[in-house]
Amino acid sequence: MENPIEFVHWLRSVAPYVHAFRGKTFVVAFPGELVAAGALPVLAHDLSLLHALGIKVVVVHGSRPQVAEQLALRNVEGRFHNGVRVTDTAAMECAKEAAGELRLDIEAAFSQGLPNTPMAHAAIRIISANFVTARPLGVIDGVDLELTGVTRKVDGETIHSILGAGGLVLLSPLGFSPTGETFNLTMEDVAVTAAVTLHADKLIFITETAMMQDAGGAEIRELSSHQAEAVLQAGFLPADSAFYLQHAVKACNNGVPRAHIVPFAMDGSALLELFTHDGVGTMISHENLESLRQATIEDVGGIIKLIEPLEADGTLVKRGRELIEREIDLFSVIEHDGVIFGCAALYPFPEQKMAEMACLTVNPEVQAQGDGERILKHMENRARAIGINKLFVLTTRTAHWFLKRGFVAASVDALPPDRQRMYNWQRKSQVLIKTL
Repeated sequence: MENPIEFVHWLRSVAPYVHAFRGKTFVVAFPGELVAAGALPVLAHDLSLLHALGIKVVVVHGSRPQVAEQLALRNVEGRFHNGVRVTDTAAMECAKEAAGELRLDIEAAFSQGLPNTPMAHAAIRIISANFVTARPLGVIDGVDLELTGVTRKVDGETIHSILGAGGLVLLSPLGFSPTGETFNLTMEDVAVTAAVTLHADKLIFITETAMMQDAGGAEIRELSSHQAEAVLQAGFLPADSAFYLQHAVKACNNGVPRAHIVPFAMDGSALLELFTHDGVGTMISHENLESLRQATIEDVGGIIKLIEPLEADGTLVKRGRELIEREIDLFSVIEHDGVIFGCAALYPFPEQKMAEMACLTVNPEVQAQGDGERILKHMENRARAIGINKLFVLTTRTAHWFLKRGFVAASVDALPPDRQRMYNWQRKSQVLIKTL
């Protein structure tokens, strides 16, 4: 290994995600294009790793290119209405054949176990059955879509029991009616219904589409469901991307906390999306992903993990867990998708109408994204709300950052008397004050 220290740092950095995801349910859906591109074995490696980390995984596959291939082999022309396949008897036979072949390919991919591969020692059972009940889509604009259907329900109870027993579940884009008919469904429809029924924590589309961009060409990394609806209404997205986003919004609006749209062109894109701060795709949530708020007792562990490296190198004064627990109401944190990435504390001195901002920290991985400045503004607003008109900091290494943001150098004598008595002359911290 060329850089073991870097590896250890990386492994520690993903630990919060591992803890947060253990026991959660993820529905992972991918199109037939992924299989046609030869990316199935690698995806199986990555999903097997999620399974090994204690995540419950439901896999949903698509089959559009495989159905088109089967139709071509039989010299049958595919028919569509407004982008929806008209599934006649011949097309249904092709859909069944494509789904059968794909199911076997997927089962084979999850059966790998060669030494010196990511699947070594894996013993994964992936189970498929008649979990999906469907109904006909019917006649639209005077066109009978025949055996094209829409998902009515997914057997969540049985799927939960399989997941609880350590299995993976595979859903195909086919559904069955109580009368014994088979209907051709979209992968996206099946995935959304499954995620909603199972109360999944995440719905992840691994797509053939490129990274989503706004009208100006900038990458779209995060959207609330309301923002996503506005993007759809604006109409600048390509049709395939809009189709995925439409279903992601539907999932979030029906109780799925997070939906992700991740291009499969990048190797390991699912892992990068889940285990890095910025990800490599677009994340949609029902509410804003990032919150800047007053800390609670549940945040103590996250604060300690954040400030420990800076305490170790002397940048911050050491604070024990008990002290942080006692002073937790003085802290604010910035949280992103359940992980704390920044914090600060506000110690008021009401008689002098002054307050000290201490322990301002931002995770090094996300510095230069403006989180430090956002925390500063938040603490200034907290100070103003309680009648404070001067904010001061004591720092040994970051004076320049504060000077650029309106603080001015001052002497220890400018501090409130109580704070002067607590001043550590050995550290010789610089005193910086800002008038609010």
